[in-house]
Amino acid sequence: MRSNSFYFASILMIVFALNACQSNDTFYTEVTSYQEGWPHHEPTEFEFDVTDTINRYDLFFKIRNDQNYKYRNLFVIADINFPNGKVIVDTLEYEMAYPNGEFIGEGFGNIKSSKLWYKQNVRFTEIGDYKINIKQVMRAFGEVEGLKKLKGITDVGISIEKHKQEK
Repeated sequence: MRSNSFYFASILMIVFALNACQSNDTFYTEVTSYQEGWPHHEPTEFEFDVTDTINRYDLFFKIRNDQNYKYRNLFVIADINFPNGKVIVDTLEYEMAYPNGEFIGEGFGNIKSSKLWYKQNVRFTEIGDYKINIKQVMRAFGEVEGLKKLKGITDVGISIEKHKQEK
Protein backbone atom coordinates (compact mmCIF):
# COMPACT_ATOMS: atom_id res chain seq x y z
CA MET A 1 0.00 0.00 0.00
CA ARG A 2 1.35 3.42 -0.92
CA SER A 3 1.73 6.09 1.70
CA ASN A 4 -0.13 9.38 1.75
CA SER A 5 3.14 11.22 1.05
CA PHE A 6 3.53 9.30 -2.24
CA TYR A 7 -0.05 10.19 -3.21
CA PHE A 8 0.51 13.85 -2.28
CA ALA A 9 3.80 13.97 -4.22
CA SER A 10 2.08 12.48 -7.29
CA ILE A 11 -0.72 15.05 -7.18
CA LEU A 12 1.78 17.87 -6.69
CA MET A 13 3.77 16.67 -9.71
CA ILE A 14 0.61 16.64 -11.86
CA VAL A 15 -0.34 20.17 -10.76
CA PHE A 16 3.14 21.48 -11.63
CA ALA A 17 3.07 19.72 -15.00
CA LEU A 18 -0.34 21.19 -15.86
CA ASN A 19 0.78 24.68 -14.87
CA ALA A 20 3.93 24.34 -16.98
CA CYS A 21 1.81 23.40 -20.01
CA GLN A 22 -0.40 26.47 -19.79
CA SER A 23 -0.23 28.73 -22.79
CA ASN A 24 0.11 32.50 -22.65
CA ASP A 25 -3.32 32.60 -24.26
CA THR A 26 -4.98 31.41 -21.06
CA PHE A 27 -7.15 34.18 -19.62
CA TYR A 28 -8.37 32.30 -16.55
CA THR A 29 -7.89 28.87 -15.03
CA GLU A 30 -8.86 27.36 -11.70
CA VAL A 31 -9.23 23.85 -10.30
CA THR A 32 -11.14 22.52 -7.29
CA SER A 33 -10.05 19.18 -5.80
CA TYR A 34 -12.31 16.60 -4.15
CA GLN A 35 -10.95 13.98 -1.76
CA GLU A 36 -13.96 11.66 -1.58
CA GLY A 37 -15.79 12.36 -4.83
CA TRP A 38 -17.62 15.28 -6.42
CA PRO A 39 -20.66 16.15 -4.27
CA HIS A 40 -24.04 16.55 -5.97
CA HIS A 41 -25.45 19.16 -3.59
CA GLU A 42 -22.86 21.86 -4.26
CA PRO A 43 -21.86 23.18 -7.68
CA THR A 44 -18.22 23.91 -8.35
CA GLU A 45 -18.03 27.70 -8.76
CA PHE A 46 -15.60 29.81 -10.74
CA GLU A 47 -15.63 33.62 -10.56
CA PHE A 48 -13.63 35.95 -12.79
CA ASP A 49 -13.56 39.59 -13.80
CA VAL A 50 -13.85 40.59 -17.46
CA THR A 51 -12.50 43.85 -18.85
CA ASP A 52 -12.09 42.72 -22.48
CA THR A 53 -15.28 42.88 -24.57
CA ILE A 54 -13.52 42.60 -27.95
CA ASN A 55 -11.55 39.34 -28.06
CA ARG A 56 -13.17 35.91 -28.32
CA TYR A 57 -12.51 32.98 -25.99
CA ASP A 58 -12.91 29.22 -25.79
CA LEU A 59 -14.14 27.77 -22.50
CA PHE A 60 -13.15 24.28 -21.34
CA PHE A 61 -13.91 22.16 -18.31
CA LYS A 62 -10.98 20.21 -16.93
CA ILE A 63 -11.96 16.95 -15.28
CA ARG A 64 -9.52 14.57 -13.60
CA ASN A 65 -10.65 11.07 -12.71
CA ASP A 66 -9.09 7.96 -11.27
CA GLN A 67 -9.86 4.23 -11.41
CA ASN A 68 -12.76 4.66 -8.98
CA TYR A 69 -14.86 6.34 -11.71
CA LYS A 70 -17.36 3.65 -12.73
CA TYR A 71 -19.13 5.29 -15.67
CA ARG A 72 -18.53 5.72 -19.39
CA ASN A 73 -19.97 9.23 -19.51
CA LEU A 74 -20.47 12.29 -17.34
CA PHE A 75 -23.63 14.42 -17.15
CA VAL A 76 -23.36 17.98 -15.84
CA ILE A 77 -25.42 21.14 -15.66
CA ALA A 78 -23.41 24.31 -16.20
CA ASP A 79 -24.48 27.91 -16.00
CA ILE A 80 -22.78 31.17 -16.79
CA ASN A 81 -23.94 34.22 -14.85
CA PHE A 82 -23.42 37.63 -16.46
CA PRO A 83 -22.81 40.89 -14.56
CA ASN A 84 -26.31 42.14 -15.51
CA GLY A 85 -28.01 39.09 -13.95
CA LYS A 86 -28.58 37.15 -17.18
CA VAL A 87 -28.00 33.39 -16.80
CA ILE A 88 -27.45 30.78 -19.54
CA VAL A 89 -27.88 27.15 -18.46
CA ASP A 90 -26.63 24.11 -20.38
CA THR A 91 -27.07 20.39 -19.77
CA LEU A 92 -24.00 18.59 -21.10
CA GLU A 93 -22.85 15.02 -21.58
CA TYR A 94 -19.20 14.07 -21.98
CA GLU A 95 -17.69 10.68 -22.86
CA MET A 96 -15.15 9.64 -20.25
CA ALA A 97 -14.26 6.12 -21.46
CA TYR A 98 -14.02 4.15 -24.68
CA PRO A 99 -16.42 1.21 -25.23
CA ASN A 100 -13.72 -1.18 -23.95
CA GLY A 101 -13.67 0.65 -20.59
CA GLU A 102 -10.34 2.43 -21.09
CA PHE A 103 -10.51 6.03 -19.86
CA ILE A 104 -10.25 8.87 -22.38
CA GLY A 105 -7.82 11.63 -21.52
CA GLU A 106 -4.19 12.28 -20.86
CA GLY A 107 -2.15 11.04 -17.97
CA PHE A 108 -0.32 8.08 -16.63
CA GLY A 109 -1.34 5.18 -14.48
CA ASN A 110 -4.83 5.30 -13.04
CA ILE A 111 -5.30 9.08 -13.29
CA LYS A 112 -6.62 10.70 -16.47
CA SER A 113 -7.19 14.38 -17.21
CA SER A 114 -9.73 15.49 -19.80
CA LYS A 115 -10.09 18.93 -21.35
CA LEU A 116 -13.75 19.16 -22.38
CA TRP A 117 -15.35 21.83 -24.59
CA TYR A 118 -17.89 24.02 -22.80
CA LYS A 119 -18.30 26.99 -25.16
CA GLN A 120 -16.41 28.03 -28.28
CA ASN A 121 -15.68 31.44 -29.78
CA VAL A 122 -17.34 33.41 -26.95
CA ARG A 123 -17.19 37.18 -26.69
CA PHE A 124 -17.94 38.54 -23.23
CA THR A 125 -20.28 41.43 -24.01
CA GLU A 126 -20.21 43.09 -20.60
CA ILE A 127 -17.46 44.34 -18.33
CA GLY A 128 -17.73 42.99 -14.80
CA ASP A 129 -17.85 39.89 -12.64
CA TYR A 130 -18.90 36.60 -14.23
CA LYS A 131 -19.58 33.32 -12.48
CA ILE A 132 -19.64 29.84 -13.98
CA ASN A 133 -21.08 26.92 -12.01
CA ILE A 134 -20.82 23.25 -12.93
CA LYS A 135 -22.76 20.56 -11.11
CA GLN A 136 -22.64 16.80 -11.62
CA VAL A 137 -26.06 15.20 -12.16
CA MET A 138 -25.10 11.53 -12.45
CA ARG A 139 -27.48 8.71 -11.49
CA ALA A 140 -27.04 5.01 -11.05
CA PHE A 141 -28.83 2.95 -13.72
CA GLY A 142 -32.56 2.72 -12.94
CA GLU A 143 -32.39 5.18 -10.04
CA VAL A 144 -34.32 8.45 -9.79
CA GLU A 145 -32.12 10.10 -7.16
CA GLY A 146 -28.76 11.49 -8.25
CA LEU A 147 -25.49 10.24 -6.78
CA LYS A 148 -24.72 12.15 -3.59
CA LYS A 149 -20.98 11.90 -4.31
CA LEU A 150 -19.52 10.99 -7.66
CA LYS A 151 -16.58 8.81 -6.70
CA GLY A 152 -13.57 8.84 -8.98
CA ILE A 153 -13.74 12.53 -9.94
CA THR A 154 -10.78 14.05 -8.13
CA ASP A 155 -10.61 17.52 -9.71
CA VAL A 156 -13.00 19.86 -11.52
CA GLY A 157 -11.61 22.93 -13.23
CA ILE A 158 -12.12 25.50 -15.92
CA SER A 159 -9.83 27.08 -18.49
CA ILE A 160 -10.74 30.17 -20.50
CA GLU A 161 -8.39 30.65 -23.44
CA LYS A 162 -8.13 33.14 -26.27
CA HIS A 163 -9.88 31.71 -29.32
CA LYS A 164 -7.49 30.46 -31.97
CA GLN A 165 -8.47 31.47 -35.49
CA GLU A 166 -8.84 28.55 -37.88
CA LYS A 167 -6.86 28.83 -41.10
